[in-house]
Amino acid sequence: MKKLFIPILVFALVNPLMSQEPEIPVAVETPEAIEAPEPIEAPEAPEAPEAIETEASIGDTVNVIGRVEVIETPEKTRVTLGKNEVIIVEENGDTVIVGLGSKGISIVEDGDGVVINVLDMENKKSPHCSKYKNRFNPHWAGLQVGLNNYVTPDFSLVLPPGEEFMDLNTGTSWCWNINVADFGVGFGTKYVGLASGLGFEFINYNFDGQSGIMKDDITGNIVEYVPDYAGFITKSKMNITYMTVPLLLEFQIPLGGNRIHISGGVLGSLKLWSNTKIKYTEAGDKSKEKNKSDFNLSPIRWGVTAQVGYGGVGVFANYYMTSLFKKGEGPELYPFSLGLAFTF
Repeated sequence: MKKLFIPILVFALVNPLMSQEPEIPVAVETPEAIEAPEPIEAPEAPEAPEAIETEASIGDTVNVIGRVEVIETPEKTRVTLGKNEVIIVEENGDTVIVGLGSKGISIVEDGDGVVINVLDMENKKSPHCSKYKNRFNPHWAGLQVGLNNYVTPDFSLVLPPGEEFMDLNTGTSWCWNINVADFGVGFGTKYVGLASGLGFEFINYNFDGQSGIMKDDITGNIVEYVPDYAGFITKSKMNITYMTVPLLLEFQIPLGGNRIHISGGVLGSLKLWSNTKIKYTEAGDKSKEKNKSDFNLSPIRWGVTAQVGYGGVGVFANYYMTSLFKKGEGPELYPFSLGLAFTF
């Protein structure tokens, strides 16, 4: 690619200089009062300058053709036209970088086809340059949307007697996970590596009954809460926000023009805040009550996570090994969520 591109580029730069016609100077004499000035013959056009070849150093070749200079080395070729410099860098057999001033493009040929990217020549940071072409890019950053629920210690969705007030309306108990950043470390290839990052979980537990939850004033445990003044409860829910950090092992399999990605690992979460909200009707009027508390929720939890997708779309599943509430201060329930993942 490089050997074919350089002669074409040099010809395109030199040809306008060689074919340009010189301006014809006209000498003007002060006319005398009586005699008319005689016509002046135009000088002959100067001959085009001959190409001058010099050898700058061992392994380097310098060609000077008018104002065009070409310097070739095993690593790169530099073409200079006046003050403008065109740089052609061949990092390896399938990558070429062409730049003019501070801007340029990279052309990469690999198993996925030909990729062309605009880059900054001052730092040449492009994910398709040779330096980055084998870089492992994980699939964690993005948006996950799913449904929440929890199970008992024996993995049952049916809650034991006395804990029915924690039953959920699963169809309206949503989670919104915003994973704002990720980074990966490849194992010498762009198809396998470790991934981590930072995200936020916004959990919504929509209770199915005519009640909410509260801390008992005497025991401090989580118990059922029904406001005395409330008539018909139309909605009762608990909202929790967590900050999450994963540690994943990810595999990527090329398929068509994209890749299948499969990842799994552990997930740690830190609780940031929580509240409950009850909407009800009283004498025909709609009202609501909102309470902020820690509700004996486990401040730190950990679990397992998995994700499978193709391109930027996939499915995910999270299951936490830490109980929703602190041990002995609320029902023993283990949260999980399932849904769709959209990666950046």
